[in-house]
Amino acid sequence: MRNNLQTMMVLTAFVMGIGIIHSCKKKEQTTDTAADTDKELYEMAKVTSGFTWFKNSSTVLSRSAGSGHQQLFLKTRYNMIAATKLDSTGKIMSGATFPEGSLIVKELFGDSTTLERYAILYKNASSADADDKGWVWGYINADGSVAESATKKGISCISCHSQTDNIDYMLMNKYFP
Repeated sequence: MRNNLQTMMVLTAFVMGIGIIHSCKKKEQTTDTAADTDKELYEMAKVTSGFTWFKNSSTVLSRSAGSGHQQLFLKTRYNMIAATKLDSTGKIMSGATFPEGSLIVKELFGDSTTLERYAILYKNASSADADDKGWVWGYINADGSVAESATKKGISCISCHSQTDNIDYMLMNKYFP
């Protein structure tokens, strides 16, 4: 009986030890996943080929009065999937909902030529970093450093992007008609 009790105690300690080790590994993986998501968004944002510019123009625009971004200038582009929701003039179709795989990159400039930051929206509902609408939000400096991690799910951005006349969080039509 005493041997059975000792065996049970050893097995219980072993199982608890495995559980603790496994829990620590999960925390590390979550951190790695967050860094991986931010890095993936940055790498996607740097690629410019295959995109359609807002209003079919790569002209740098002055920041709108309603912008929450500190940079003075911007350009916005849409990957081929997101571009399916643009009309022939390059504006977002009224009432559009962007499909899974859509990537929208707002390039933010300190002056008309100096890229400082990328504001990125990537529709990937299966991501642990996606918000309730399936968007993964990235806010990454031009040098690759993270201004706000995707793990925050756009918490600093959603209130502004949810204002009236947004189209699936997009405000380009509202401020640049």
